Formats: sequence, structure tokens, C-alpha cells
Amino acid sequence: MTSPSGYRLAIDIGGTFTDTVLMDGAHQILATTKTPTTPDAPDRGAMEGAVDVLASAGIKWEQITTFIHGTTLATNALIERRGASVATITTEGFRDILEIAYERRYSQYAINIEKPDLIVPRKHAFTIGGRMNVHGQELAPLDVAAIEALAEALQKAKIDAVAICLLHSYANPAHEPALRDLLHQRLPDLVVSLSHEVSPEAREFDRLCTTIANAYIQPLMSRYLADIQTRFGKAGLQCPILMMTAGGGMTTIETAARLPIRLVESGPAGGAILAARIAEETGAGKVLSFDMGGTTAKLSLIDDFRPQMSRKFEIARAARFIKGSGMPVRIPVIEMIEIGAGGGSIASVDSLGRVAVGPHSAGSEPGPVGFGKGGTQATVTDADIALGYIDPHRFAEGRLQIDRPASESALERGIGAHLGINASDAATAVTEIVDEAMASAARMHAVESGKEVADRLMIAFGGNGPLHATRLARRAGITRILIPQDPGVGSAVGFLFAPVSFEIIRSRYATLETLDPRGLNSLLQDMFEAAKSVVRAGAPTGDLRQRRVAYMRYKGQGHEIEIELGNDLITTSDIGRLRGAFEDEYRRQFGRPVPGMVIEVLNWGLSVSSPPPAMDDAPAQTQTRQKTAQSTRQIWCNISDQWRDAALFDRAHLQPGDTFDGPALIVEPQTTTFVSADFRATIDARHNIWLTALQGEVT
Repeated sequence: MTSPSGYRLAIDIGGTFTDTVLMDGAHQILATTKTPTTPDAPDRGAMEGAVDVLASAGIKWEQITTFIHGTTLATNALIERRGASVATITTEGFRDILEIAYERRYSQYAINIEKPDLIVPRKHAFTIGGRMNVHGQELAPLDVAAIEALAEALQKAKIDAVAICLLHSYANPAHEPALRDLLHQRLPDLVVSLSHEVSPEAREFDRLCTTIANAYIQPLMSRYLADIQTRFGKAGLQCPILMMTAGGGMTTIETAARLPIRLVESGPAGGAILAARIAEETGAGKVLSFDMGGTTAKLSLIDDFRPQMSRKFEIARAARFIKGSGMPVRIPVIEMIEIGAGGGSIASVDSLGRVAVGPHSAGSEPGPVGFGKGGTQATVTDADIALGYIDPHRFAEGRLQIDRPASESALERGIGAHLGINASDAATAVTEIVDEAMASAARMHAVESGKEVADRLMIAFGGNGPLHATRLARRAGITRILIPQDPGVGSAVGFLFAPVSFEIIRSRYATLETLDPRGLNSLLQDMFEAAKSVVRAGAPTGDLRQRRVAYMRYKGQGHEIEIELGNDLITTSDIGRLRGAFEDEYRRQFGRPVPGMVIEVLNWGLSVSSPPPAMDDAPAQTQTRQKTAQSTRQIWCNISDQWRDAALFDRAHLQPGDTFDGPALIVEPQTTTFVSADFRATIDARHNIWLTALQGEVT
């Protein structure tokens, strides 16, 4: 088998399963697989999946021309605190940046408030003399005489990695690399992260936290990336390995090793990229992306075919869903809400007799009780097994033998015995709780962005997304759902449609009245050259795209609004246009602009990317026809609250135009789509499944 453009391989290592996809140059998926994640050696599970899909398609390693990889390793290392011993070096007089933080409590009236774990204890916070001012002018030279004592202190404290964050280094970084070089002369094995490389923005606390997080996972990720490069190289891979980033683009493995913080949440980003591409294919301007895997559920908003972006998120919150209770990280990231509601999420009964689900997960080892791998606590997947939604013989491509009685026993023991109900009622309670939790998260995420979810198309994927889509949609008021092809490995498929890209954000303060177009154009050109050098390492040829933005606010406000600049040189005549664009966006978000206020710009952003794979022509639509199932399966109907026969369909046998009403199950190797009794399923010309809410009485 040959392909004129070669073959493309994508691997997404999740908390429970590792997803692998092989695609040809014409964007046709040739093979996919889900293999259990191997936490002790993630690269081993990745290799198992790669070997499976290559053997299935009859492809050799040397025929692979693109390899894209995403992993939860960076995220898990930060959450589980499995990183290096880190120290900070800040400007003399600013030792307590971490202790002071935002000078406020995230929960004002909580007596026993739990402070966020910011990784570095105060005894490992060091300082050094030298000072830049806000304009980047040197007020005092770097204190070279203090380096020897500083190196001895780091060695005595057994520090593996250092986060250097000097005052105003975003304006002039000269002292940071000089300090690094002096330390390396004495401690050559010391891992050093520089704040002006990791997050060159104003706001010292956020910049320091981001640099700490990068330093904390840098030794672990460097070893992992070297291991995966060695393992796949020995197998015969000849093309470079590209890594998926949190911002929805790809970068080289060398850049990833230097800035591993950009790999956090890379897997979910692939899912959002897939949803954005499907939105463009179908012309859906407003979309809710719903990705439910084995460990978590991720929801993101997509408007005008572009995922909603953010420049900040928090890691390991001390209080779930409360902003400010985690460690802030400032990197470009696709904005999404993530909750501990996956198939492996553990169900329990709390001290008040309420059913609770998550955030703890059974993961891949031991996994849900029904997997027969030693799990003892009932999970969401056990509830779905007990309610008849999962085919025991085809789950996970037959790699796992499902034990339904074991799932029912665990539900009865862990939930039913506490509440005096049977296994079926316990399973119903678990699924009701998890579906409502996800619907509430979707509504909250939309409201925080000043948007609605009810008028959106839901694009559902992940190993459990299609199984819970109609149940979530009903609670969120959503009436249209799309299940793409190969939804069980949706994030990995999304990797294959992502561009090679890199985004840079730099601080340069100005008001619109004092804006210096010449200086700004010079800054943007420098940013373009820096980003281009990273992108060209992964995409040596072809046109490049750039997107430039200003982060603007009224003087005195604490947060900015993103305004697009366009790609032309900035002139004084553009100032009025920028003012108008800011006021229009401010009006959209907050109801009305504030007249007479000074508008200021704190940060400027620029992203450079290669073009994404071209969009395929839409096939002609097919006239619908009623499809009749050849077999049925007993399931618990969540509409009539009784056991009913559900039509059973094999997705591989469904053709464009086929339509049928629920209750029904559409089975495929890596997931199952549950069509509730209040939804109708239709197969479109691209073989997507459309689920549409039925109006009126449902039988």
C-alpha cells in the first residue's frame, strides 16, 4: 500500500487508554486502536498501539512521514506532584512573591482555607542582586560575586531544577541568561528555566508560577521525550516527532523538551481541533465540544470554527471549581472546563447519604470492576454496563472481557447497600449524577464567557462521549448532536488536523494616545521571527499564517480583552480602528462601553502556523430512509424509566441516509452511541451520526 503524501500517525496517551490513529495522505483513516495506558512506561503502551495499526494497515515504519504525539504525562506529573526538586531565584528584595501571591484569599470566609501548593517551599526561594526597571533599563548590574554562594546553597539543598524569574525580564532579559550561564559553570547538570523564555509577560506571580511549573516537569519530560524518540527510532521511524501543545498546534520535540509546560492539556486540545474542523465542514457557527474519556470530561466552546482561547489556567486546585485555589500558569491554551467525570470515575456515597462521582478515577490499572483487572470500587462504566449500554463482547475491540455481574455486585455493594436500593437503581443514580455534573459544568463554562449552550451543536467524542451525549444534551437544553467517525479516538484524529504553530505573548505597555507604531511594528516583527524559527523546524516549507492581537483594557482594570490587529503595518490611522474594535467587544461582553475612559494595552500576541490540511469537498447529500435493526438489546430506558428493547446497529453497516428513532445503540469497536428514546439518529453523507431531539410525545 502506498500514499503519494506518505502516512501520518497520531498517538494520544490518556489517563486510561492510549489512542492511536493511522491516516493516509488523502485524510482517510486506515486504522485505529485503543490500548490500555501503561503508567509505569507510557512509551511502551504507545508503541503497542503503533505496532497494531501499522500491522492492521500493512504499513512499514519508513513509510510514516508525520508522527504527532500528545500525552497527559506533563499534566499528571503536576497534579500528582511527581516532578523535580525546584528552587526559585528572584530579584533581591522579592523573595516572597509566592507567599504574597495575589494578596487575597480565594474563599474569603473559609476559616480553614487550604492554600494552593505552589511546589517551592520558602526555604528554597533564593534571591540575587541586580535590577531592571519597567522599561528594560538596567538600574543595577547582576551581582556576579554572589554566584558562588548561591551555587553552594543550591547544591546543599539538593536542587534538581531552578526557575529564574527576575524583575521586568520581559522588558530586558539580559540578566537571566547571564545568571544561567554562571550557574552552569559551577553546576553543569542543573536544569534551568528562564521566565523570559517560558512566559515573557508582566505580572510577576503568574510568570514565576509558570516558570516553576516548567522547571518542575522539565527533567521528567526531557527523559520521556528522549525515551520515546529512542524507542520509535529503533523501531524504524525516520520522520521527526511533533508534539501537540495546549494551544492546539504542534511543535518540535526539541522545543517541547525546553518548554514542556506547553504540553499540559495537549490531549484535550486535539479534541477541540477536531471539533473545530467538523464545525467548519458542516457550517456550524456555534459548537460545544464534548470529550468524555476514561478519567475526565472536557467541554469547550467553538465560535466561527475557532476554539475559545485563553492565556491562563490553574493546576491542581485546592478547591474544585473555585478560581484562585490552584497554581496559575500563563501559556496559550484552548479554554475548556475539565471535570473528574470519566468512565473510570469512582462512585461513592458521602456522609450525608448522597451519591458522589469522582474526581478520583480507577484509571487503566485496576480500572472499573467490570474489566476484571482487580478493581473493587464501582465506576461510571460499571453503571453503564449494568444498564445494558455496553456490549460485553465488543468493548475496547474485544481486548477486555466485560463482567456484568461483577459490575452489578460492585454497585449493589458500594451504592445500593448504603441507600437500600438494587443494582439497577444504583447504576441509574450514578449516571444521573455524572450527567448532571457535566451539564452543570457546560452551563457554567458558557455563562462565564457570556454565552449560551442551548443553541449550540454538540460534537461528542472520546471513549464515553457518544454514550452520554443525549443524556447530557437533554439536561443542557441542546437539541442537536454530531458523532464523528472514529469518535473513540477523537483527540488523536484531531492531532492530524492541527497545524505546526507557535504563539508568543510579550508585554509592552502603552495607551492608545501614546502608542508608538514604529516601535510596535519592530516588536511584532521580532516576535514573528522568533515564532517562525520554531514553526520552520517542524514545517520547513510552505506558506505561513500569522495572527496578531492586542490585549486591551480600560485604564485601572485588572484584566484585558483580546482584539485582533490584522497583518498590516500599524500606523497612527489605525488607532481609531483599535478603539472602535475594543468598544464593540466590550459592549458584546459587558453590555455597553464606558465613555471617556483611557484605553491601554498591556500585552501583544502573535501566533505563526503552517496551513492545516485542506478541507475535503462535501459529498452530495443522500435522501433519508428508515433503517430497521436486525437485533435488539435490553437496556434501561432513561425516558420511560423501565427496561426496554433497544435497536442494535453496527455502525460499519450504516449508510448515508439511514435514519431511526431511539432507544437504540450504535456499536463500533471503540465506543457505543446511545440514542435515547427522545432522539432520532440520521447518517449524513460524511458518515457522521446526527442525533436530533424529537419534539412532542415520546413513546
